[in-house]
Amino acid sequence: MSLDAENGLEDRLTPVLRPVRAGNGFEEALEQILQVVRLGLVPGGERLPAERELAERLGISRVTLREVLKVLQDQGLVESRRGRYGGTFVLPKSDAGGEDELRRRISVVDIEDVLRFREVLEVGATGLCATHGLTAEQAGRLRDALARTHDAPLADYRRLDTLLHLTLAELCGSPTLTAQYAAVRATVNDLLDCIPLLVRNLEHSQRQHIALVEAVLDGDADGAREMMREHCAGTAALLRGFLT
Repeated sequence: MSLDAENGLEDRLTPVLRPVRAGNGFEEALEQILQVVRLGLVPGGERLPAERELAERLGISRVTLREVLKVLQDQGLVESRRGRYGGTFVLPKSDAGGEDELRRRISVVDIEDVLRFREVLEVGATGLCATHGLTAEQAGRLRDALARTHDAPLADYRRLDTLLHLTLAELCGSPTLTAQYAAVRATVNDLLDCIPLLVRNLEHSQRQHIALVEAVLDGDADGAREMMREHCAGTAALLRGFLT
């Protein structure tokens, strides 16, 4: 993996991976790496960061990390490869449980609760970003996340859309909100994986993304909140239509 690719991966994982709290290191590390996989931050076929880097970022021992990775391997989510180009690789979704498993997982989800919580977090985070403003570096990260969604292939769009929303959540300055958003977004993505990608909807969504980022960068908190509320409502309407 090139240095640019490694740096890009580090940026992708920053909103999700954080040091775990003492006492529940195994469980919290498992939760975070599961979120990385479910959010598609490391796509199927790509390699997770090296064990040493993952352990350092999570604040756990490599022994604990290997126990976490063993669980993910047993669940068919990752595989370990040996050799010079080895490591832990995320398996494509078609190899990781299939549609039946996904349907089983979302059958116990309270869709209305998920959608409302998602809206509260996203509207709040967006408003905070616009109200408090972003540094030049943060604004650059937000613009880059938006740019990656432009003309993205359908197969990559949902992952890049997720990264844009995660970036907004992280930039609001509340690690607690970011962690809660990562968790709820993983569930939203499970729901989205059960409905078709609609080009008309994605085009509309992209126009909303542009307006949303512009409002944040202009410091228009009311406009940013309203655009995010509208954006969440569009996704919610599709999910209710297909799944309820």
